[in-house]
Amino acid sequence: METSAGHPPETPPHINSGDILRQDNPQNDNDNSSPPQTTPEPAVSDYQPDDLPEPSEQEIPPSELPPPPTGNTPPQVKKRRRRKRFFTDMIPTSVSAAAVSGLRVLRPNPKPSTAYSYSETELATGDDLNKNQNRRRRISDLAKEVDLEALIAISVGFPVDSLTEEEIEANVVSEIGGVEQSNYIVVRNHILARWRSNVTVWLTKDHALESIRAEHKNLVHSAYTFLLQHGYINYGVAPAIKELKFKTPEGVPKGNVIVIGAGLSGLVAARQLISLGFKVVVLEGRGRPGGRVRSKKMSGGQNGVVAAADLGGSVLTGINGNPLGVLARQLGIPLHKVRDICPLYLPNGRTVNSDIDSKVEASFNKLLDRVCKLRQAMLDEVKSVDVSLGTALETFRHVYRVAEDPQEQMLLDWHLANLEYANASLMSNLSMAFWDQDDPYEMGGDHCFIPGGNERLIRALAEDIPIFYDRTVESVRYGTDGVLVYAGGQEYRGDMVLCTVPLGVLKRGNIEFVPDLPQRKKNAIERLGFGLLNKVAILFPYDFWGGEIDTFGHLNEDPNMRGEFFLFYSYSSVSGGPLLIALVAGEAAVKFEKMSPLESVGRVLEILKGIFSPKGIAVPDPLQAVCTRWGQDQFCCGSYSYVAIGASGDDYDILSESVGDRLFFAGEATNKQYPATMHGAFLSGMREAAHILRVADRKSISPAEKSNNFSQENIIVVDKFFETPDLKFGSFSVLYDPISTDLESNCLVRVALQGEKLLYLYSLIARRLVLELSKLEGDMSRIQMLTRDFGVKLVGWKNLSTAAGSLITSIESARSV
Repeated sequence: METSAGHPPETPPHINSGDILRQDNPQNDNDNSSPPQTTPEPAVSDYQPDDLPEPSEQEIPPSELPPPPTGNTPPQVKKRRRRKRFFTDMIPTSVSAAAVSGLRVLRPNPKPSTAYSYSETELATGDDLNKNQNRRRRISDLAKEVDLEALIAISVGFPVDSLTEEEIEANVVSEIGGVEQSNYIVVRNHILARWRSNVTVWLTKDHALESIRAEHKNLVHSAYTFLLQHGYINYGVAPAIKELKFKTPEGVPKGNVIVIGAGLSGLVAARQLISLGFKVVVLEGRGRPGGRVRSKKMSGGQNGVVAAADLGGSVLTGINGNPLGVLARQLGIPLHKVRDICPLYLPNGRTVNSDIDSKVEASFNKLLDRVCKLRQAMLDEVKSVDVSLGTALETFRHVYRVAEDPQEQMLLDWHLANLEYANASLMSNLSMAFWDQDDPYEMGGDHCFIPGGNERLIRALAEDIPIFYDRTVESVRYGTDGVLVYAGGQEYRGDMVLCTVPLGVLKRGNIEFVPDLPQRKKNAIERLGFGLLNKVAILFPYDFWGGEIDTFGHLNEDPNMRGEFFLFYSYSSVSGGPLLIALVAGEAAVKFEKMSPLESVGRVLEILKGIFSPKGIAVPDPLQAVCTRWGQDQFCCGSYSYVAIGASGDDYDILSESVGDRLFFAGEATNKQYPATMHGAFLSGMREAAHILRVADRKSISPAEKSNNFSQENIIVVDKFFETPDLKFGSFSVLYDPISTDLESNCLVRVALQGEKLLYLYSLIARRLVLELSKLEGDMSRIQMLTRDFGVKLVGWKNLSTAAGSLITSIESARSV
C-alpha cells in the first residue's frame, strides 16, 4: 500500500479567528505541534525483524544469484516533484474555503463567568487607550492561535467551517449551524491541537478545561468525548497511552468483537475497541501481524551486512496529520524525508537530457489537464459515461502529437508507469471520471521512510493484543443474535465481527458470508479494482549508487513493459545496509509473477550495469535478493485498490457499510478519502471501532457469552413468516433461504406437536432433505427419518444456533422488499 501520487504541501488557506474560548492565562503548549522530525541524513536502526516465510515473496540463495555484468562522474540529476493527480472542478469549494465567516467572538476575561463584547471602533483616551491596545494585542494573538489550531484540524481531515458526518451522527451540538457549532469547532480544534503538541501523554478532560472558559464546559465534554471515542486523541503506543488504554474498564463488557485480519486496520481497531470496553479476539491467517506491511531482514557477506526491506507498504505519503507519524514520534523514530531528486536513465544507461525531460513532463501535465476538462464536460452532460484514463490520454496524445520522438515516447511511458504505480493498475483499467477522486483529501507534508522498516510500527501496535495466528477464516455467519466465525477448524462466537481482509480476498470469494452480502455491497466489490505492484529487493556488499539520492528511474523501450523496474528506491539511509528496491508496475507487474526470481534479478543487474558501468562504477555481486509475489498471496490477492472503469468513490463508502449491525468492514479499500495508503487503513480501523461503539450503545447488545438465545421479539417475527411458509406438509412448515436455490442450502423447519398445548420444535436442514421428508406419508415417519436417518435434532426456539439467526435475517430482508 503506497503511492507515488503525493505532492509537496500547498500554501494552507488563511483562516480568520473564530470564537476565542480561552481564559486570560491559558497553559498553552502548542509551540511543539509540528509533525515528526524528518531528516535526510542516514538513520541507523537496531531493528531485527524475524525471518518469516511468506507466500508473497521468493528469496534467491546467494549461491544462485547471477553475477553482475562487468563495467566517475556523478549522474545529472533533476529535482522531480512527485506526481500530483488531478481532480479539478469536481469538489465543492466549501471544502477548502479560505476563511471561516459569520462567527461571534467571545473575548477572554479574567472573570470567566462574564463574557464581554468589544468593538474595534470604540473610542478611548489615556489609560483606556492603553487598555484597548492591550486588548487588541491579546485578541490578535488569540486569533493567530485559533488559526494555527484550525490548520492542525484541517491536516487531520476536519473541514474548515462545518461538522463531519461522524460529528453530526454523534450529536456533538444541539443544532447544526449557528453560534454553538462555531464555538464547538474552535473547542474541538483546541483540544486536538493540544494533544498533538505532546502525543506521549494522556490528555484529560480537565487539562482541556484549563484553557477554555467555564461556560463552555458542555462543549468541552462533547468535543473531548467525540475525539477520544473516534481515535483522534489519546491513541498510539506511548507508555502513558498504553497504560490507560488497556486499563480494565469498569462495569460489564460492552460486547465481544471478532476482528478478522491483523493488518493495520485490524490492529488499530482491536486496540481501540479494547480501550472502549469490548472483549476482542483477532483471527489472522498468516503467522505474523501486518498484512500487506511486511519488513524482511536481509543479511549476508563476510562482514555480516544487514538491512530491513519493506516488501509491502513502505512510504508514509504525506506526514502532516498522518497518524503513523504520531506513532513514530511516540516511539522516538526520526523519519527520513524522501528527497525529490530523481535522475532518469535511458536504456543505454545515459542520463536523460534535462530539457527533453522538462518538455515531456510539461506535456504530460497538459494531457492530464485536457482529460480533466473533457471528463467534466462529459459528467455535466451525461452522468453515467466513463471510459478508461489510458484511452483518453492516448487519444489526446495523438490529437496533439505529443511525444512523437522515440526518446520522448519513452519518457512519456515512464510517467505513465509512475501513474500505474500510484494506482497499482494498468492505465486501461482506470476510470477517467474518478481515478483520482481522493486527491482533495491528500495528506500534506513530506513523504517519509521509517528507519528499520514499517514493521516497527506493526509490532508496537500488535503488543498485548489477543491474536490467533494461522487461523484462515472460511465463513462468517451473522444473524439477529450474534455471529459465528469458522477459522482453522474452530468456531468463534461473538456479538459482532469486523472484517478487515483486503478487497482482493473479497473479490475472490475466499470467505463465505451467511447470509450472503447485500447485492449493493457485492456490486461495489465487483466494480472497484484491486491492482498489483511488485518489488525486487537486493542487498549489496556496499552502496555503489551514491547516498545523495533516494530514487532514480530507468526508461524502457517496450511500451508494454514500461513499468518493469522503472523506479529504484535506495534504502541505504534507513535500512541499516546497502539495499536497493526495484519496482514493477502495470502490465509488467502481472508478467513478473510468471518469471523465475533468478531471471528477474538478472534483469535488474543488467539495468544497473547499463547505468553505472559506463561511469566506471562496478556493480558488485548481490548478497541476497527477494522477489515479491503479492498477486499469488492468498491473504491479499494483490496490492491495493483503485477506481476502475464504472466505479466511483461512492463504492468505497458502500464497502464500508455495516450489515445488520453485526458485520462491519475496515481496510484501505473502505476509506474513500485515503484509499491505497497505510494511513487510510489505520483511520478505517479507528472509524469502525467508533461505529461499533455507537451500535452497541444504541442496541445495548448483551455479550454473546451470557446470551446466545433468540429473543421473544425474534420468535414473534418468525411466527409471522410461518403464516405463509414456502412449503407445508402435515405438521411440518418450511422457510427456504431466499438468496439460494441450491439443494444444499439451509431451510428452517418448524414441527407443530399437538398435546395439552401446542408445542413448536425447530431444526435447520438442507433443502434436499426437506424434499425427501415431504415425499413420506405421516408425521411420525417423517420425524423418524429426520432424527434416525438424518441425525437431526428438533430443539426449542431458544436452543437454535446463530446460523438460524443468519437465515432469519436473510428471510426478513427478502420479505421486507
